[in-house]
Amino acid sequence: MATTTPAKPVHTTLTADGRRPVDYVWAIARIALGWTFLWAFLDKTFGLGFATTAEKAWLAGGSPTTGFLKGTEENALGGLFTALAGQPWVDWLFMAGLLGVGAALMLGVGLRVAAVAGGLMLMLMWAAALPLTTNPFMDDHIIYTIVLAGLALANAGTTLGLGNLPIIQRNPYLR
Repeated sequence: MATTTPAKPVHTTLTADGRRPVDYVWAIARIALGWTFLWAFLDKTFGLGFATTAEKAWLAGGSPTTGFLKGTEENALGGLFTALAGQPWVDWLFMAGLLGVGAALMLGVGLRVAAVAGGLMLMLMWAAALPLTTNPFMDDHIIYTIVLAGLALANAGTTLGLGNLPIIQRNPYLR
């Protein structure tokens, strides 16, 4: 006759406000990734001199998609992405995505929508870069997409964010 040992209870340490330490890790990851998206929007809009010079800023008439997409012409899907480079509707969608995903992550609201939109943006950038030069498949775009999914699934907007507001809690599409 087989005997089984009862499972030991899992010990979860809670902070003074009733949260687990991992909740803060997810919140910090959310804010950091949000800043990554928001910073890309700000730098491309105003040409702050980091990835975009002032003369190539969106407000100065530059295209936020041209530099990256024109550089993909030798890649596997280069023809498709090169044709999209500099199209006003592509610029607007790209910039709206950067701002929307960045703001949602920073505020901790709309994480489900932000995870889908941000993941789609990141996977399109990954596809534009194919074939990858440093790894046959995996790169930071895929890692960020996985983190976005984790943020949404972990309900990361409720820690250090506005995800606990009653209006957010009553409307699942705002979580």
